[in-house]
Amino acid sequence: MHPRPAPTTRWRRAFAAEARAERPDLARLCLLIGAEVDPALDAPGMAAAQRRLDRLTALLPPVPGCCPHAGAAAVAELLGVRCGFGGRPGDYQRIESALLHQVLRRGRGLPILLSVVWIEVARRAGFAVHGVALPGHFVVGFGSPGVCAEEPPDAYGGCGLHGSPERYAERVLADPFHAGPLLTRTDVQVLVAGATGAPLDPAMLRPVGTLDIVQRVLNNIRAWAATRPERSDVALWAVELSLLLPAHPDRLHHDRAQLLVQRGDFWAGAAGLDRYADALAVSDETAADGVRQQARAARARLN
Repeated sequence: MHPRPAPTTRWRRAFAAEARAERPDLARLCLLIGAEVDPALDAPGMAAAQRRLDRLTALLPPVPGCCPHAGAAAVAELLGVRCGFGGRPGDYQRIESALLHQVLRRGRGLPILLSVVWIEVARRAGFAVHGVALPGHFVVGFGSPGVCAEEPPDAYGGCGLHGSPERYAERVLADPFHAGPLLTRTDVQVLVAGATGAPLDPAMLRPVGTLDIVQRVLNNIRAWAATRPERSDVALWAVELSLLLPAHPDRLHHDRAQLLVQRGDFWAGAAGLDRYADALAVSDETAADGVRQQARAARARLN
């Protein structure tokens, strides 16, 4: 797939409106990201993707009481075993792996996009479910945050970390990238140690909200583009979508301006750098001077 450089403003407006909704629709936001890349993904195509999620949900067997452990096992059996959703190392090299409609079609993708499929199917089935952004690996939590009396010996089958500021009752973690195995406490500690070299911090287990998931998806797309200088168009629209989210780092304005310069739009890039420098000067005049120097260098390339 070759990402297109010029998205329609229609989808941008729809993305901004959905991001500011009282309860943003995670699947719709991810599909609107896909519309930036795939000119064939129109409104009927997005509706078809939503129906695909509905059909997957309809295949789930009833789970009495929506038990988190039984729910996670049922979703793993359906998506990971019967439908073959999962990932491989090579999927990190494909932009399709970060696009929900392609993940639904291929059954493969990045951990966070596979987690989106799990979250959407499980929510439709009535489960309390949320994303968990472990360092370097996104997983899914079943169960609602709460306080528990004690920690199970080696699994997140009944509650979370004993003695921590934030503990979880009746919660299990599952790994969609590897077809859905339920993670023991040791599994999670190994994942964290492998990514950071540090022990597990209870804060790493906190649920991740819808807009944070969307921002992380866009960050993954930017990471894909960063290793491909010829795909600066992809990096640019990923930054511009991030700027449409209600809360975003101010640094994104700087990143957008630099991408414009990289793409040869020196005038607009320099103007963006100047605006960012003016905002930055309120707290860090030295850093602002450095950004203004970047703006001058961009303008010099106009000659």
